[in-house]
Amino acid sequence: MRSKILVLLALSICLMSCTNWILDNPSFTLRRVSLSPISFTEINLLLDLDVQNPNHFDLKLKSFEYTVYLKNEEIGNGHLGKELLIPSSSTTQIQVPLVAKFKDLSGSIKTIFTGNDLPYKIEGTADVSTVLRNHKFTFSKEGHINLKN
Repeated sequence: MRSKILVLLALSICLMSCTNWILDNPSFTLRRVSLSPISFTEINLLLDLDVQNPNHFDLKLKSFEYTVYLKNEEIGNGHLGKELLIPSSSTTQIQVPLVAKFKDLSGSIKTIFTGNDLPYKIEGTADVSTVLRNHKFTFSKEGHINLKN
């Protein structure tokens, strides 16, 4: 009887410690967009993102593919070309590139130049790894960028 209680106690301790292995998906928030014209038809956008890791362990962002919408219009998509370490229980700022055509920005240009809040949506897939496993997930985040800053 005593050995059964010890086994059950050991099993419950193991199960409680395994909850640390459960992966909470990181979140992505668009903080700022920098513009740099590269031709008469295209513009280079640099997106400043905050990546929030809610886990008590580090994550490695292995791949990150995204599509960006401004004022509900798709302006382009891109991917991160390198792996990044996202420390545990923290927010890390990253920059990702996006090339957009001026014609795709037509509905957003006035808002960009008048300095009003610009509604955005960023969605895509991310592949993260931990010491124990890899995990691929989809994400979608909507918000507003304050262009007056």
